[in-house]
Amino acid sequence: MMRRIVAAWLALGLLGGMVGCSMTPVAPPVESVAPPEPVEPSSPPTAASVRLKESLTGREMSPSEVAELSDRLLADGSQALKNQQTMARLELVILKTLKTPDRTYRAVLWRNLGIIHYHQQKYKQAEHDLQSANELNPKNSRTHFYLACLFAHKGRIYEKSGKTRASHQQYKRAAIEIELARKLEPNNALYKQDLKQIIQQENGK
Repeated sequence: MMRRIVAAWLALGLLGGMVGCSMTPVAPPVESVAPPEPVEPSSPPTAASVRLKESLTGREMSPSEVAELSDRLLADGSQALKNQQTMARLELVILKTLKTPDRTYRAVLWRNLGIIHYHQQKYKQAEHDLQSANELNPKNSRTHFYLACLFAHKGRIYEKSGKTRASHQQYKRAAIEIELARKLEPNNALYKQDLKQIIQQENGK
C-alpha cells in the first residue's frame, strides 16, 4: 500500500514538472529604439585652409607665401570660393600683407583681394582692388577677366533698372576687358564663354 502511495506521488510530481517545462516563457517587452540619424561626412580641411588658419593664430606668412596660398584657394572652380569663413580669413591675411613694405607681390594680392570681394558681392571694393592690380600689372589675364565679369554684372543691374545708356557703357567696358583676357591667354576655355551666361549662372538664373 505504501509503495502505491509513493508511486502515485512520484507520478504527480513528474507530471507537474512536465507541465511546467512545456509552458512557453514570455519575453519582456522590448522598447523600440529609433535608428541613429545618419551623419553627413564632413570634408577634411585642406592643407591650404589649415595653413591659412595657422597664419592668423601662429606663424605669419611671407608675402610670397600669401600670394601662393591665395592663388591656390582662389583657383577657378575651387570649393574654397564658396566657403565664407575661408574667404573672410584670406581677406584678413591679404589686407595685413598689403601693409608690409614688400611690393613684389602687390599685383597678385590686389587681384586676389578683388576676386574675394567680387564673390562676396562687394562690387565697389572689388573694382578698386582689381583696378589697383591692373595698374601694377596690366598683362594679367585673370585680372582682366574679373574686371570683365564685374562690368558685365554692373551692366546687367543697369539693364534691369531700365538705365539703357549706363548698361551699354558697362557692357562695352566688359567686352574690352574680356578681349584683353583672351589675347593674353587664348587657350583658356573659361575666357571663351559668354559673359552674360557666366553672370546668369552666378545669380542662379
